[in-house]
Amino acid sequence: MDQLLVALDVESGARAVELADSLRGLVGGFKIGSRLFTAEGPSVVRRLADEGDRVFLDLKFHDIPNTVATAVSAATSLGAWMVNVHASGGLSMMQAAAEAGHRTAAAEGRPAPLLIAVTVLTSMNLETLASVGVQGKMEDQVARLAGLAQQAGLDGVVASPQETAFIRRQCGARFAVVTPGIRGGAAAAAKNDQERTMTAGEAIAAGASFIVVGRPIIGAPDPREAARRIAEEIRAVTSR
Repeated sequence: MDQLLVALDVESGARAVELADSLRGLVGGFKIGSRLFTAEGPSVVRRLADEGDRVFLDLKFHDIPNTVATAVSAATSLGAWMVNVHASGGLSMMQAAAEAGHRTAAAEGRPAPLLIAVTVLTSMNLETLASVGVQGKMEDQVARLAGLAQQAGLDGVVASPQETAFIRRQCGARFAVVTPGIRGGAAAAAKNDQERTMTAGEAIAAGASFIVVGRPIIGAPDPREAARRIAEEIRAVTSR
């Protein structure tokens, strides 16, 4: 199921590889975030990429344009299939990131990674948004940042499933919308630190290009069975 990406938010490279080996062929790729990357470094990205896995390197780069550009260039050389930055870093930063990804890929004869921008973290609500100085509706802030990312030439955004439908209307069918904050089945009531959530089927129906699922799969007694159920949920929506 190409649209299902599994977040390997685990404590070690060995556990990440074990999960990837058990889920390969059933899911569309794997997300490596700050926890695993900090523990294991680039080697875990290379290992999965060398296996032919699509790796979403979720490090949310946010810095001055040159620093972000060099980070995206390094991620491209690692073989990352998707890389993200924070849209709140601004237009120049995102443009520099996009240019670096394409330039490095062309120089190395490899496909450029999908470059996407984080809009508003799914852990945030109106109260936390206001606490960092952003007034108004959540939808307005997400729409503003999604438009900026599209203007910068990025391939898409990361947004909660609750904002997917209007991003799709605003930015068009070819703009990727990657949605974390997926909950379902036995984990439906356990949002943990997520505020703006949906089930996998709801997110796909709303127009998500990819969904990122972590705890409902990697925390399940049988991760492969949990992934299979979510893949079936997606398939039921896309086959309508």
